[in-house]
Amino acid sequence: MSLSTVASGVGVLELPCFRLSPISNTQIQFLSVEARNQPRTRRRRDLSFIPFPILIHSNHRLRHGFSDPNSSFDRAHCVGEPGNSDTSEKSSVASDGKEVKGESSSGVGDSYVALFVRMLGLDNDPLDREQAVEALWKYSLGGKKCVDAIMQFHGCLSLIVNLLKSESSSTCEAAAGLIRSIASVNLYRESVAESGALEEITALLSRPSLATVVKEQSICALWNLTVDEEIREKVADFDILRLLISFLEDDDVNVKEAAGGVLANLALSRSNHKIMVEVGVIPKLAKLLKGDNTDNKGSKIIRKEARHVLLELAKDEYYRILVIEEGVVPIPIIGADAYKSFRPDLYSWPSLPDGIKIEQTAKAPSRFGASELLLGLNVDKNVVDDVDEAKMKAIVGRTNQQFLARIGAIEFEKEIKSEGPAKSQQQQLTLLPCVDGVARLVLILGLADESAVSRAAESIADACINEDMRVSFMEAGAVKPLVQLLANNNKEAVKLPVIRALKSLSLSRVVCQRIEAEDAVPFFINLLKQPEISLSITEEILDVLAHILDPSKEMESKFYEGPVNGSKAVSRKEVLDATVISRLVQIAKTASHNLLRKTISVIEFATVINPNMDTIISEDITTVLEVALRQKVLEEPENEAELEKHLLQLEEAGLTISAGSRLLTKLLDSESFRKTMDTTLFTEILRKILKSSSLPLHYKDWVASCLVKLTSLSSPSQSLNNNPINVEVTLYKTIPRLVEQLSFSSTPETKEAAVLELNKIVSEGVPESTQALASNGGIEPLVKLLEERNERCVEASLSVLYNLSMDSENHTAIIRAGAVPVLRRIVMSQRPQWKKALRLLRDLPV
Repeated sequence: MSLSTVASGVGVLELPCFRLSPISNTQIQFLSVEARNQPRTRRRRDLSFIPFPILIHSNHRLRHGFSDPNSSFDRAHCVGEPGNSDTSEKSSVASDGKEVKGESSSGVGDSYVALFVRMLGLDNDPLDREQAVEALWKYSLGGKKCVDAIMQFHGCLSLIVNLLKSESSSTCEAAAGLIRSIASVNLYRESVAESGALEEITALLSRPSLATVVKEQSICALWNLTVDEEIREKVADFDILRLLISFLEDDDVNVKEAAGGVLANLALSRSNHKIMVEVGVIPKLAKLLKGDNTDNKGSKIIRKEARHVLLELAKDEYYRILVIEEGVVPIPIIGADAYKSFRPDLYSWPSLPDGIKIEQTAKAPSRFGASELLLGLNVDKNVVDDVDEAKMKAIVGRTNQQFLARIGAIEFEKEIKSEGPAKSQQQQLTLLPCVDGVARLVLILGLADESAVSRAAESIADACINEDMRVSFMEAGAVKPLVQLLANNNKEAVKLPVIRALKSLSLSRVVCQRIEAEDAVPFFINLLKQPEISLSITEEILDVLAHILDPSKEMESKFYEGPVNGSKAVSRKEVLDATVISRLVQIAKTASHNLLRKTISVIEFATVINPNMDTIISEDITTVLEVALRQKVLEEPENEAELEKHLLQLEEAGLTISAGSRLLTKLLDSESFRKTMDTTLFTEILRKILKSSSLPLHYKDWVASCLVKLTSLSSPSQSLNNNPINVEVTLYKTIPRLVEQLSFSSTPETKEAAVLELNKIVSEGVPESTQALASNGGIEPLVKLLEERNERCVEASLSVLYNLSMDSENHTAIIRAGAVPVLRRIVMSQRPQWKKALRLLRDLPV
């Protein structure tokens, strides 16, 4: 169908009530002559305003219309950035400086919009439909007025979407580009979404081989559509997200940028975060942000969009951990003025970022001259070779950040303004690779701006998610300035973030040693002595002290790392004096489970470094122990709705009970303490805890040890069978532990030791031992042991099962566990234990 006869065709659209006239040859010639008469310097400038350039220009020129630097069509419309969606028509300027309006050409084009919309009909030739959609696409670049002229025809949007199914790349490109232009207008986004464009674009992008220009236009259409919050929920589909992530690795940078833009829009809705994380968006964007691939380093747009997505995801605590695990760290934006107080150490002997000085080995002047200036030339090469990877990264990061700070390029005001006026500076963050991010945070700690320092300390606390990050901050020199801030700054707004940062760092044993080496413990103790400090600071301080002054680590260091040096031991004794113990006891009497457990841990540490325990016993320590061991949460909840809450409380109570029992066990070594304590009271409390079925078994270890020690001190001559305390420990602690080893241990040696010990307990006639063994589920693992090739295990298991079979109530459980077939095989194969197996079979009702 030719353009001159298209008017006679049957249309499928409801057009405005005016008669369409066919395009005459004179009119077509007018369009072509008008285009040829334009100056060459103006043709490129006015490309967007030619009504239907498809008639007079090649497709190659048209496909690059968006990238025309002088085009009146705004970049925001082309790439779909939110906030600049509606376009407006602008006049172009000729090369001689005179303004030339496009009203004449636009008027000619407006009169033929209806004709080209009719050519989109399904009854037209595919080539004519392709020419029509390309003409309308280029016409739509004129702005909102041109888009309105197209959208006045009902049903045209459905025909445009239908063209996305075409096998022609040119048709798909033009259709996607036209949808992109329409979606840039706020008024039409919902109509585009309801027309099925999302489904067709998804199907188009799913094609195995697709031209780059088609990808770009289709993804940019999604970019414009996702400006609307309601449409984001429709686009946040697993299939679409999977495609977008794959396009982040496309060879064409425009496709990457468009895919990143869509993800950035989707991340603005918190409801989309979960599916975005599940589909794997964090690792891909973190890789682009870090610039691991040299091809990505030049793309500022994709890095910007990746940063926006990751920052939105990092607002969630769990997702922030995932972001940091990928090697990027959230950094507060504090403003360029804050860095003016930075004063680097110039002309000093080189040192590592953590403050360790590099030994100067060369005594003679440098043969290069200027030895005082070229300090690094006197460093021994062997010393440099000994620097590990973490220290090298710290050196690189410190050098980069200090250089940027010295030249005033570390942060620009436009970075703050670009985040938007509604967002306060106190909430602004950026993302940096781990090496630079760690060094930047350490650098901020040394600035004079207290607000910036507190925000940096908060960021350090949040970034210490694993051992590598904690060691990285230590090597970068974060410990020393944090301790200095703790000692010199009295403002709670600064102290609390600093203590939180030290708390997160203290989770590492290596960093704990560095914190103690910087003499942080006395500062913590001095703060703890102050009764006016808030409860939140008290909890944070006890957290850090519980990590540094961990009694289990202290005992390990004595056995595996040698004894504590004299000065360190003396300083600890001086710090944990009577005043501190009294303050700890006062805190423990009214503390929560968590705070009580940490307080008891610090008190226990005092018993390790001061064996005579006079200072501790002089205080009302028995009251603290009674509070720790009396836990009301051991009672079962009345309804199932509170079961989950009960389990959490039970976990905290178990940790507190374990800490209290451990401290009581160590205090029993003191004769003066045994004289002051109520042995009967604590025995009854511990027996009640031991018999509790709700408390997890591993929390009863120290409870059982404490009961046994109490029994041995009160009545050392009683045997196992005659002492009720020892019997209860066997029934409620030893037997459940052995059954657990039989059921879950993976090593044959552990199972053998467990069944032999069970056989010994049952054979010695411990009262109610068989009932305890059956009630704890010991029958099934004992039957499974009969199939082992270890003869000792089979022998002991048959003995225990035979004792269990003496009680007829256990017969059903033994048969249900599958013992009968196994016993018959042992008898038929004449194994050494066949007589015991036969005796057991005779006792069972089979």
